[in-house]
Amino acid sequence: MLLLAAAFIVAFVLLLYMVSPLISPKSLKLPGAHVVVTGGSSGIGKCIAIECYKQGAFITLIARDENKLLQTKKEIEKYSVNDKQVVLCISVDVSKDYEQVENVLKQAQEKLGPVDMLVNCAGTSVTGKFEDIEVNSFERLMAVNYLGSVYPSRAVIATMKERRMGRIVFVSSQAGQLGLFGYTAYSPTKFALRGLAEALQMEVKPYNVYVTVAYPPDTDTPGFAEESKTKPLETKLISETSSVCQAEQVARVIVKDAIQGNFNSSVGSDGYMLAILTSGMSPVTSITEGLQQVVCMGIFRIIGLFYLGSFDSIVRRCMMQREKSESTDKTE
Repeated sequence: MLLLAAAFIVAFVLLLYMVSPLISPKSLKLPGAHVVVTGGSSGIGKCIAIECYKQGAFITLIARDENKLLQTKKEIEKYSVNDKQVVLCISVDVSKDYEQVENVLKQAQEKLGPVDMLVNCAGTSVTGKFEDIEVNSFERLMAVNYLGSVYPSRAVIATMKERRMGRIVFVSSQAGQLGLFGYTAYSPTKFALRGLAEALQMEVKPYNVYVTVAYPPDTDTPGFAEESKTKPLETKLISETSSVCQAEQVARVIVKDAIQGNFNSSVGSDGYMLAILTSGMSPVTSITEGLQQVVCMGIFRIIGLFYLGSFDSIVRRCMMQREKSESTDKTE
């Protein structure tokens, strides 16, 4: 009886693996495709642009700093695979004026053709204790990290639906899966991208347009270096529990998942665990992915509770050390 049950389970899993490719989206071919990357002048955005360019794509880079854009353009062009490839640079703030964003994307499409893949990578971060963060920082981060992804996506989605093809990528963060000490201004903006992505995917899936949410871990970028300067001690100690990834590695994973039409994109073992733990009602790209979530959810929840306990211990220990230090100062 046990052998029969085991054989049935094995046969069922094999069937899932065989059927899965039939219901998964067809991969987007990057050679000749038009890829738009916001926040593309540095960090993960620049590396994503380079990765796509290496595979034969035409690139539109969007960022605020024109000088950085021109420097990045020269760097990307070193990786051309044919003489026809073009890197177009547009200096604009994607979070301020929707009409301006719409106009520059129309110009980009007139020059390089319809957008096949949009990568929303523009973002910024502020760390600190909730009561220490300026109120206008909450507004600014929501504008840049959330609306800065809404506006470009809104500008290209109609054409993608008309063409019955396209990819939209939202670069969130592991701080968009798990709220951590010091990220009360940043985390909500990245959580918001998840909600946008889930709702948008349900709308556009019948049109063969697929949405990807990327959850990169701490990544060695100029933005991460700047953020680290203002991190509270608790945040630094919690961050030490995971390693810092290279931007090139993160970019390769995001591009691969996006062209395959995967909804979730994560890096490393911690990223895989978080993706399953926070899958909730998010869409799956294949039956295999759904099966992995069902099987692994329980054990990963147990592991996650140990992580949360460790983080709470770090915060409590820092609080006690701070109070002890303050008490000593008053005595002296």
